[in-house]
Amino acid sequence: MSHYRPETICVQGGYTPGNGEPRQIPIVQSTTFKYATSEEMGKLFDLEASGYFYSRLQNPTCDYVAAKIAALEGGAAAMLTSSGQAANFFSLFNIATCGDHIVSSSSIYGGTFNLISVTMAKMGIEVTFVSPDCTAEELDAAFRPNTKAVFGETIANPALTVLDIQRFAAAAHAHGVPLIIDNTFATPVNCRPIEWGADIVTHSTTKYMDGHGVAVGGAIVDSGKFDWMAHREKFPGLCTPDESYHGITYAEKFGLAGAFITKCTAQLMRDFGCTQSPQSAFYLNLGLESLHVRMERHCENAQAVAEFLEKHPAVAQVSYCGLPGDKYHALAQKYLPKGSCGVVSFELKGGREAAGAFMGRLKLAAIETHVADARTCCLNPATSTHRQMSDEQLSGAGIPAGLIRMSCGLEHKEDLIADIRQALEAVV
Repeated sequence: MSHYRPETICVQGGYTPGNGEPRQIPIVQSTTFKYATSEEMGKLFDLEASGYFYSRLQNPTCDYVAAKIAALEGGAAAMLTSSGQAANFFSLFNIATCGDHIVSSSSIYGGTFNLISVTMAKMGIEVTFVSPDCTAEELDAAFRPNTKAVFGETIANPALTVLDIQRFAAAAHAHGVPLIIDNTFATPVNCRPIEWGADIVTHSTTKYMDGHGVAVGGAIVDSGKFDWMAHREKFPGLCTPDESYHGITYAEKFGLAGAFITKCTAQLMRDFGCTQSPQSAFYLNLGLESLHVRMERHCENAQAVAEFLEKHPAVAQVSYCGLPGDKYHALAQKYLPKGSCGVVSFELKGGREAAGAFMGRLKLAAIETHVADARTCCLNPATSTHRQMSDEQLSGAGIPAGLIRMSCGLEHKEDLIADIRQALEAVV
């Protein structure tokens, strides 16, 4: 399906039924699979044959949906995970272990920031955070001999900074490491990071890909372009024998297109079990079928809301890269010419107190930790998703304490603006 446009892939990618087979992807709701002989099953455990033996590692329903996401991103292979957090953790831990180091943009989702700076630090993996707006010299200085990856978000949640993917990719490749991009907010409908040099792409499929807030999930897509063997000394997990699989060297046996995802499945999913269920994958596929239609409406609504907020006297600042005066407008024109996302971040002049009063008066928009689905919702990140960050860390991530993140849904834009207008009366 890779030669088709994203709109067509959204609808028909990943699964092609045969004669008399179901038109919709089947839900293979089974933990295990039957084989006639032990020898046949043994080949699966040795990675000598393809197939299914236990749904913790792979399941046909999940694989159909992963194939669709891989095609949407222009990647070579993909896998589903239980959440976006699991996807980001697996993408990094698949190549970085105790004693290693990664470089990350400081402007990322708070949960991911905590994962990298706290939890992975306990595993012996260090991180250097850099501003997405850092100079080339500052970015280059962040690398160490033991650096294994660079991480960032296409559109940061909730600061809405737009990463210069091409520049970060060039720096990563100059140091012989891959660039990993979380593309959750943009989705492959509005940006395909692999086309700009990214090597691995992750998603919280819980967000726009699902689109209706019904199933938590994540995905990892490998571009199949990073040459692991060319940097074999950096990536022994991929380029030296894995004794838990009879000495298989993933990069040699599965090549550029299969090494990363095969190792991630065979090792990490086997040991951590962060599996997406077949039922959740089915729901995800239903969302993907309308992703291209929904993203256009999300962006239209967010643009209208951002333009309204920009002119309101109670608003101190609005972040939305679709606004001509936004700091990231030029980068958005380059990487996101069709639109960015439905999320608008803005700061009220009254700070935290004003933010609380405003959100308390909203009628259509609900206060939720969720974001990026059909219904408009909002939150104050400093007291919710980014609560674990200090004021200094919040400032470094571009998230003032009084910031409001509003995810514009699929309602009519004039109704959303009317709701926001009446709520702002509480803070004027």
